[in-house]
Amino acid sequence: MSPQLAEFFEFLRFPSISTDSSHRDDVRACADYLVQKFNSMGLKPELHETPGHPVVVARSEPRPDRPTVLIYGHYDVQPVDPVSEWDTPPFEPTLKGDKIFARGATDNKGQHFAHMLGVEETIKEHGDLPVNVIFLIEGEEEIGSPNLAPFLEKNRESLACDICAVSDTGMIGPGIPTLTYGLRGVACLEFTVHGPSLDLHSGVYGGAVPNPATMVARMVASLHDENGVIQIPGFYDKVIPLEKWERDMWASLPDGQAATIAETGVPGLWGEAGYTALEQRWGRPTAEVNGIGGGYQGEGSKTVIAREAMAKLSFRLVPDQNPKEILELAKAHLEKVCPDSCRIEVELGHSGPAYVMDPHSTYGKAAQRALQKAFSDEPRLIREGGSIPIIQAIKDILGVDSLLLGLALPDCQIHAPNENFTVTNFEAGIQLNRALLEELGN
Repeated sequence: MSPQLAEFFEFLRFPSISTDSSHRDDVRACADYLVQKFNSMGLKPELHETPGHPVVVARSEPRPDRPTVLIYGHYDVQPVDPVSEWDTPPFEPTLKGDKIFARGATDNKGQHFAHMLGVEETIKEHGDLPVNVIFLIEGEEEIGSPNLAPFLEKNRESLACDICAVSDTGMIGPGIPTLTYGLRGVACLEFTVHGPSLDLHSGVYGGAVPNPATMVARMVASLHDENGVIQIPGFYDKVIPLEKWERDMWASLPDGQAATIAETGVPGLWGEAGYTALEQRWGRPTAEVNGIGGGYQGEGSKTVIAREAMAKLSFRLVPDQNPKEILELAKAHLEKVCPDSCRIEVELGHSGPAYVMDPHSTYGKAAQRALQKAFSDEPRLIREGGSIPIIQAIKDILGVDSLLLGLALPDCQIHAPNENFTVTNFEAGIQLNRALLEELGN
């Protein structure tokens, strides 16, 4: 095993689960490890306390004549449940063929550690870097980064940079270099429909008294028409249509419909008519039911009309949809379609806007050249369907775009048992960092 791989295994052994208070000391130990590693690389590390878990910052010696690159990552990881479904212990990294199995292997330790090792290699070889580098590695991404935006605000001047580089997204497939230039936004709500003041006998009262579970089902069904088009008035008003070059680029990728079916195990697809599976997943807004319930859920039958029922909804958004406006439109729609015989309560949840940058900008082209060097293939330009709210915060607070240089493969099983990262991508990530800093410094 190479020394770099051995170091990576050491990093993976920290059970830095940010959401579990019983692992608070493990999260801190992982942050301390990063401080020691950055120090050994010749950078100047700083451990910043927050109301939650620490933020680790490390800097190269700044030169005013060079651009500054901020490299973001997170050292916290998801819980490992269900442990019984892991083939190997989640915090004892195991190498099988080309894959390293461990929690955090891809999300996000492997991806940002590759950047760290790229910087270390460059310093060892040249004694210097072609750009100023600031690493920002947080410990709360898996719980929504509650303290990072305030940290950015407080340290705006010391974190001033020209561009941000992030490897926390995915690749189209093995060996296919991928630049993600957009992420969908998100807006969440839940609603409860109240009917009778108590559960009622469905024989005695059925047919005369409104059934909240039925009403919730009807209201959920009102969100889409038969072609998958969202029926909330005003929902599409500010959507920026996909550009021709985007649709052409995505059409040139491997069969998105087949890949989606293979990845999810569904018998077939259903979505907004007139768009391909990749367009639906990356560039179109959605309305999804994340949870629905009401009435008796136990074994066998219990013939009742439940006094209330509920549903949880999330909306994935695209430029230029405003999350707060979308939540208000959704709330107004649900209140309108709820029958007068019931009472509805709507609770608005968390939200974040979509993010998009110009992949044909100077920095975008530099990133593409670096990807080509690292993978010896032409980069593909995509958006992704998920959301990384902190990317927009970096844009809003620091005023810079982020280059999303994913190293995660579709079968890496992030957030699931048997998470894995390939040695091939780990090594390519090191070379990607070296090429990126060189391109950005030219």
